[in-house]
Amino acid sequence: MTADLAGLRHPLVRDLAWLLHAPDLLTTPFAGRPSLGELGLEDPQRRRAWLQGFEQAPQTIEARVGPSLVNRLGLYHERLWHFLLDQAPDTRLLAHNLTIRDTKRTLGELDLLYRHRRDAQPVHLELAIKYYLGLPQGPETPDSQARWIGPGCADSLAIKRQHAIDHQLSLALRPEAAEALAPFDAPPLTPRLALLGLLFRPWSCESPLPAPREIAPGALFGDWLALSRWPSFRERIESIHTTRGAFLDKPHWLAPPVDADLIDLESLTGALDRHFAQRRSPRQLILKHADERWQRLFVVGNDWPHRIPLPPPRPTTNH
Repeated sequence: MTADLAGLRHPLVRDLAWLLHAPDLLTTPFAGRPSLGELGLEDPQRRRAWLQGFEQAPQTIEARVGPSLVNRLGLYHERLWHFLLDQAPDTRLLAHNLTIRDTKRTLGELDLLYRHRRDAQPVHLELAIKYYLGLPQGPETPDSQARWIGPGCADSLAIKRQHAIDHQLSLALRPEAAEALAPFDAPPLTPRLALLGLLFRPWSCESPLPAPREIAPGALFGDWLALSRWPSFRERIESIHTTRGAFLDKPHWLAPPVDADLIDLESLTGALDRHFAQRRSPRQLILKHADERWQRLFVVGNDWPHRIPLPPPRPTTNH
């Protein structure tokens, strides 16, 4: 990913490059995100030339993804996928936000349908991008997906996983979906789930929190800590090497910023203090250490979490 980001400055194109490489969070009974090979972008030279085309002429991606979507991370992520699958050499977007209805009500939407150049059967891809913080103490066992909750304390990895499989992906299998799918020569469909994002482990925890069950190979991790722990965290990293960083604001929670946008730890500390003097909402940061390593971080209020979502009421049915 680092090599692909080099030379890219436009935030939409940088986020597109991040999306190309972002791994799934979980391994589920369904296939995950489309690979670089499936997209026709496995060759590094071809991929970088493809990205540079949008960097040099960003009007196309700007028009498709739209104006700044403040606080609309999910919609922004979906639009990037629409653009990617429509512009990648080996895929074509067929439909997105396909509404499924019965005679009386709307049952839901299919996130998108696409087709691979070498396969006539359409793919039904459900999308999610999530950032979950792990709880050293909480519901169920330490490796439970219910231990990983959103920064706003409204959902969990367990809840999202169950909803994606039991509702989102199963929606296309209902008889009511047949009419909406008929124009695309479906069914049959190939169901897939792209559940991307990051998991944040508690920093300097006495007993390290294990990864949740079904964790995917290569899943991305960061750290989280309460504001009261920030001085200790800062002291530790400053004793090792020089570090600079930046705050990440929605919807740009994907790619790291360019180096010119990084500030020193003193400035980050002041901004954190000002933020938590007025708000209780967690703040996401990204740090770049002297060894070129990036570290994602959530800083939360000292009273976080103010609530913990209950685990799903029943186990997910295997499909």
